[in-house]
Amino acid sequence: MKLIVGLGNPGIEYQFTPHNAGFLALDRIAESCGVSIANRRGRALTARAKLAGQEVLLAKPETFMNLSGLSVAALLHELEIEAGRISEDMIVLYDELAIPLGTIRIRERGSAGGHNGVKSISGVLGTEEWTRVRIGVGKPALEDGRAIKAGGKDYLLSPMRKPELMVLDEVLDRAHKAVETILIKGTGAAMNEFNGNTQ
Repeated sequence: MKLIVGLGNPGIEYQFTPHNAGFLALDRIAESCGVSIANRRGRALTARAKLAGQEVLLAKPETFMNLSGLSVAALLHELEIEAGRISEDMIVLYDELAIPLGTIRIRERGSAGGHNGVKSISGVLGTEEWTRVRIGVGKPALEDGRAIKAGGKDYLLSPMRKPELMVLDEVLDRAHKAVETILIKGTGAAMNEFNGNTQ
């Protein structure tokens, strides 16, 4: 069974904030599979589902973002996913401030880049070798190409506006397709198909 984790913060006040893009993406996948992420296990809300012909466990850690690694480690242990198989058997979806809203990036490894959830997972697992779908929540660049600083923590934990949510809504569908592509064709093929593609 594959483990698919969406990162976010529990609590209704965080539901539609940029930092909860991972939770929202997982909800979209669950909806398409006809399941509800409501079972408690491994310090997370979970649901078993069939996705792209494979048995998966969808998980939303209830530990808050900074301690996501504790929940991920517990789930990996419970599913008996060994250290050498983490990169093949686990996919994590999360928000990425360094990527503009409307885009996603898939990576097989990488540093946390200031993301506390990613830092927590890599720290607890002792490796940065795990598959991730990074959902852009950054402000698009100005017409002259200069990046807009989004304001870090305050921005990430503030509710998104309606126009931003409309853009994110389309991206969640793309993140769902990206996860399916990883499951069917592998991470490399998914990277070729989705990285840099905004359609």
